[in-house]
Amino acid sequence: MFTDAFVTISSTNFDRIVKFYSQLFDCEARSYRPAVYAEFVIGGLRLGIFQPKSTNHPNKSGHNNGGMSICLEVTNLEKAIEKLSQLDYPPPGNIITASHGREIYAYDPDGNCLILHQSPDRE
Repeated sequence: MFTDAFVTISSTNFDRIVKFYSQLFDCEARSYRPAVYAEFVIGGLRLGIFQPKSTNHPNKSGHNNGGMSICLEVTNLEKAIEKLSQLDYPPPGNIITASHGREIYAYDPDGNCLILHQSPDRE
């Protein structure tokens, strides 16, 4: 019945959010239609970004104040934090250490939560 699944986020600031993820992932979108749709593939993640057309789309405001988060596994947490800081989106909090590794929360230009996670075996 289901053949595929991937994460999409909507943004009324399409160009800004596509540029952010291009710079964060150090790659261009695999599929790109200006002001319509961009898709990135990183590891096993397919991230689609679209600009909503309907004024009644649930994310028309460009802000996901709800539960959507993107967890990004990193090899070096400090370097990932540095990269976000260079993009002018530094994580607002401190690194959290848990049994499953170290992580920090950050946000993309539209306020979607990014969880940067480094497994203990990569420390």
